[in-house]
Amino acid sequence: MLFKLLICFLAGLGAGLGTGFAGMSAAAVISPMLITFLHMDAYEAVGIALASDVLASGVSAYTYGKNKNLDIRNGLVMMAAVLVFTMVGSWVSSKVPNTTMGNFSVLMTMLLGMKFIVKPVMTTKEKMGAVSPKKRILQSVACGTLIGFICGFVGAGGGMMMLLILTSVLGYELKTAVGTSVFIMMFTALTGSISHFALAGMPDVWCLVFCVVFTLLWARIAAKFANKASPKTLNRVTGVILLVLGLSVLAVNLF
Repeated sequence: MLFKLLICFLAGLGAGLGTGFAGMSAAAVISPMLITFLHMDAYEAVGIALASDVLASGVSAYTYGKNKNLDIRNGLVMMAAVLVFTMVGSWVSSKVPNTTMGNFSVLMTMLLGMKFIVKPVMTTKEKMGAVSPKKRILQSVACGTLIGFICGFVGAGGGMMMLLILTSVLGYELKTAVGTSVFIMMFTALTGSISHFALAGMPDVWCLVFCVVFTLLWARIAAKFANKASPKTLNRVTGVILLVLGLSVLAVNLF
């Protein structure tokens, strides 16, 4: 039990920091930890990770929203496109052989981390506001379609894809990008966890409780710090955390 508690604490620590700072999906950290060290069934591990993501993303979204760093309207538009095209991508993937890309999410996490360190996102809210509402909605639909299809086809990378698209393509300021990303992830994780538990039944209850609590705790701490940090500091911290998490998950996968 103590070993289980330790693994869940470390998994929740990594997942919570990734969620609170960068809108990263908890599944990218929790799943490989539970599978590797607790020898848990992959489907069960993903279900626990998604359930941990719901509250962690929810409390992070609340914190970012409270600090006016959340675009709810366009976030809802993008979320609808993501959910629909995740199912489309998943269906297409089932028809095509050999499409698995196991390290896609890990590689994207590390590359995005390096990107924030080398080329930080310094867009301001004033610059964001210069884009017309109609254009922003059309961009949200197009990008949500792309993100959803890729996530459904590959099976990973949702949080990282959203952060990359929001900052690089839609020109979001970093805090607003993370806030909007965790807002969307809260609903996608809820949908995913319900479907996992409905199909496979309840997972290991202690692992579920430990992971949910620790991920929620660290996500709350990370989100509070992120909203008070300067853009330059936030870019560097986010970049370092993503790079470290990516290398850690890669090490776990190779363990």
